[in-house]
Amino acid sequence: MPETQAGRGAHAGRPGPALLLAFDVGARRIGVARGDTVSGAAAPVGHVPVTDGMPRWSDIDTLLGHWRPDRLIVGLPYNVDDSESPQTRVAREFASALGARYGVPVSLVDERYSSLEAGERLRESRRAGVRRRRVTKGDVDAAAACIILERWLADPTGC
Repeated sequence: MPETQAGRGAHAGRPGPALLLAFDVGARRIGVARGDTVSGAAAPVGHVPVTDGMPRWSDIDTLLGHWRPDRLIVGLPYNVDDSESPQTRVAREFASALGARYGVPVSLVDERYSSLEAGERLRESRRAGVRRRRVTKGDVDAAAACIILERWLADPTGC
């Protein structure tokens, strides 16, 4: 698994449970989810706006200050044929900036189809009556970040 900083496993050699934040990088929003290595579960946190290709770093500062994660997970959007798209480069640059800015290990995860799966999960929860309000694009982005995190939790060394 590619990483932007040295270290493998849940939290780069630190004993105990690890708190994780995951990011689904998009052109207009970055979906955010949180999870941990104890429960193995992911939950949506929300989304961060992107303006002129730049995330609102103050929002990310607040998230990292609040959650104090041990590791960050960033989804990489590959094409169906395994090739990289321009958005893959954007996600890699974002992951690199996260690692440099916060000094937290960053792992990269194949996020292929995560937004489609997230949309379907949210629509299904609405059909089942679990969710009452309409599904927004920000909801889908945060749910996609959950899927990215779930994929990393399922295989932290080989996604």
